[in-house]
Amino acid sequence: MRVLLLAIVCAAAIGCGGVFKPEYEYEEELYLALDRSATLNVYASVASLVALRGATLDPDRRARIDPDGVRRFFGAPAVPVSVSLSRRDGRRFVNVSVQVDDVRQLARIAPFAWSSYRFDRRGDVLEFRQTVGPPAEAAADGDWTGSELVAFRVHLPSEVVFHNAPSGEVERGNILAWEQSLADRLAGRPVEIQVHLEPTSILVRTLLLFGATAVAALATLAAAIWWISRRGRQRPTAAPAPR
Repeated sequence: MRVLLLAIVCAAAIGCGGVFKPEYEYEEELYLALDRSATLNVYASVASLVALRGATLDPDRRARIDPDGVRRFFGAPAVPVSVSLSRRDGRRFVNVSVQVDDVRQLARIAPFAWSSYRFDRRGDVLEFRQTVGPPAEAAADGDWTGSELVAFRVHLPSEVVFHNAPSGEVERGNILAWEQSLADRLAGRPVEIQVHLEPTSILVRTLLLFGATAVAALATLAAAIWWISRRGRQRPTAAPAPR
């Protein structure tokens, strides 16, 4: 019975795409479009924002966090920012979403200035590169356990031709992930992100494939109808029986 229960739990974890997904202290999730526009979502503990990005927030779990203050910290002229707050294990976390017309604009926004971004055509593919540099202030102070993780995820709009994600795999939904320990992030060890993409979106490629298949099917049907009608016209007429 125990073996059966263990097998069921393992199957559920695999089938659900990772029931036991790691919990991150700081996570950036970048949604990239082929026209270079992007949405960057950040899910981070208040303590990690203070330590990594120098946010002027009170890391005390009992402190009240002002959403407007968080919005000002992540804000920039003409850049839409949405903010929500949550708790995990009694600790305060911040959820932020930032939208830009060009992914390279993110480097001009203070909380994301530790990264450089490139998204350009390289031969027959599009190349996206992001280098995450050291924190603004390497404030190692904090009630850290040493097990905290940081993640950078990228949602890609077209087929991935090449990438350097440590897992070597493209996750379901065309997602790539780079993980790092919080200790390494505080120490300023860089994260190098490199991806080569097809220049046509997955949706467009699917529609083109569907259209080509439909045209081929219609052409085959038309040819079959033509062949049958031609055979009918060429069939000899039986001679009348003699009287």
